[in-house]
Amino acid sequence: MFSRGVIVAPASGVGGAVTLIRLSGEGSIACCDAVFEGLKPLRAVATHTIHYGVIKDKDRVIDDVLVAVFRAPHSYTGEDSVEISAHGSQYIVTEIIELLCRNGARLAEPGEFSARAFAAGRIDLSQAEAVADIIAADSKAAHTMAATQMRGGYSDELNTLRESLIEIVALLELELDFAEEDVVFADRSRLKSMLENAILVTDKLMHSFKTGNAIRNGVSVAIVGAPNVGKSTLLNRLIGDERAMVSEIAGTTRDTVEESIVIDGIRFRFIDTAGIHDTSDRLEKMGIERTLKAIERAQIIINLSEPNGAFETITLSEEQQEIRVINKSDTVEVQDTDTLYISAKHNIGIDDLLSALRNTVDTDSLYRGEAVVSNARHFEALRLSQHSLHAALQALQDCKSSELLAEELRQAILNLGEITGHITSDDILHSIFSKFCVGK
Repeated sequence: MFSRGVIVAPASGVGGAVTLIRLSGEGSIACCDAVFEGLKPLRAVATHTIHYGVIKDKDRVIDDVLVAVFRAPHSYTGEDSVEISAHGSQYIVTEIIELLCRNGARLAEPGEFSARAFAAGRIDLSQAEAVADIIAADSKAAHTMAATQMRGGYSDELNTLRESLIEIVALLELELDFAEEDVVFADRSRLKSMLENAILVTDKLMHSFKTGNAIRNGVSVAIVGAPNVGKSTLLNRLIGDERAMVSEIAGTTRDTVEESIVIDGIRFRFIDTAGIHDTSDRLEKMGIERTLKAIERAQIIINLSEPNGAFETITLSEEQQEIRVINKSDTVEVQDTDTLYISAKHNIGIDDLLSALRNTVDTDSLYRGEAVVSNARHFEALRLSQHSLHAALQALQDCKSSELLAEELRQAILNLGEITGHITSDDILHSIFSKFCVGK
């Protein structure tokens, strides 16, 4: 997928106090030795040690640095690696990288360090993807989920499942070799139990995708209702900023406005929508069309009304939830227990609304360290694998041939292997690693 040789790139942001410059590949220690001057040459030092010195271009000192040396195979990439901690000036970092490139290194491509770690067997493909997720994590839950996956997450569970399927397939194929003798090597009762367990495991992981996808991408919340019920005022109150224009004139909001906040470790993405009503105004019609599209893609619908008003009639999908909220309710005496009563203008009931939103996402299993699937690629592979497992179980119950059973199980193994990278293609690998930052 990538060419070999010594690669170099900043592994942290440039412009701060310190920047980490990473090299990896056979010859990386010698490459750094050519420009580093310390108490002893790096080729003579032990692995996992840090050394003070200077980076020099001939007689010109570029910077005082700390250099960490990691010898293969005990490094992130499984190769000889060097990490240079230099001052974070853009000029200094550029000078050091250009100097290293003149001495045998080349600039790393996006994700190339993690790709080499995958190729060396240091991490599997799902763990490599978690590296990108942990960098992008913008909430406690997203960080916890990515960290669990990076530490092995459901890889161990999938590998155990995959190995048990491989064992059964081997026994079934052995039966095919002795077909004329009508010998049974794969115990059918054990096979049935194993298939039922495999279906339970994949079903559990697939079921977690709803939560995982919401945590990874943020929970989309559409605020809908008739004109002038206070949708924009509510959005401004929730995010703590005057983001949406507020007016007593109906139809002020003519387009969707999006902002996000973190509630107890979960990011929620709010969409303030145009009021739904009959209108001949062309711009308002366009805003209402966008409102209807926002409702379709939202996971949570805040259906906002006001005292003596009516809620919008919304057809929910199986994946959507509705929270009914009465705004401007500071004078309401009788309240329905199935409805939240707030005053966005006077900050009444907002904490109850935030709690209701937070309760739509169940993170108990996540914080217990259980595996949560957040990647659509993984979900699709699990879905295909489970389809093959169901087909195999049906074939077993119908007393079908060992060959048919083995073929369905091979397909399940193939799909499970695509998650962890045991079976994959260069196109898939390039698509995954190209989304990484250069230094990872």
